[in-house]
Amino acid sequence: MRQRHRDNSVASDIIYIKDLKVRALIGIYGWERQVPQAIVLDLEMATDIAKAAQSDKIEDTLNYKAVAKRVIEFVENSQFELVETLAERIAGLIVDEFQVPWLRLRLNKKGALRGAQDVGLIIERGRQ
Repeated sequence: MRQRHRDNSVASDIIYIKDLKVRALIGIYGWERQVPQAIVLDLEMATDIAKAAQSDKIEDTLNYKAVAKRVIEFVENSQFELVETLAERIAGLIVDEFQVPWLRLRLNKKGALRGAQDVGLIIERGRQ
């Protein structure tokens, strides 16, 4: 997210979470509806850190711990069939609940495809 500061300089600030591991019921096959599977998330979230850098107070920034806790809770309680649906809902949750104007989400469903280390998707929502 590009922010213009008082001195007319431009900043693009991103808070990220990498390799957030969560277990969820996800998939279209019968066995996938029975056994929680590992989902790994990477999140990049646009924010303006200027106020927090000035005040040194957590309430003036995007609290990545609060985001992670909310995403973990949501994913663990979800039961979607498609990773596309799960990714879209996670993105909507972050944008709506944490007022994030832009995010990139990478969702990895490890072990979903024999012979591949990773399989998943990357989505971007909002304006950077």
